[in-house]
Amino acid sequence: MSEKPDTYEGAVERLEQIIDRLDSGQAGLRETLDLCREGRDLVTFCGAELDAVGEGLKELRLDELANKLASSAEPGAA
Repeated sequence: MSEKPDTYEGAVERLEQIIDRLDSGQAGLRETLDLCREGRDLVTFCGAELDAVGEGLKELRLDELANKLASSAEPGAA
């Protein structure tokens, strides 16, 4: 099993390597099991990264909306 990537992009790259190895048909039974486990962990990592980015985007939109509402509530705002 290789080291856990620090980034989403690194995890996706490793997943592609795992898929290529599994598709080659050259992995033995134990290696296939190990690759599947590693792949599962990488998918979980990627999902968490995507969730974190999604939450960040929601926060940005909420802040933007709050600013728009505040500026439209100011006297003389149209």
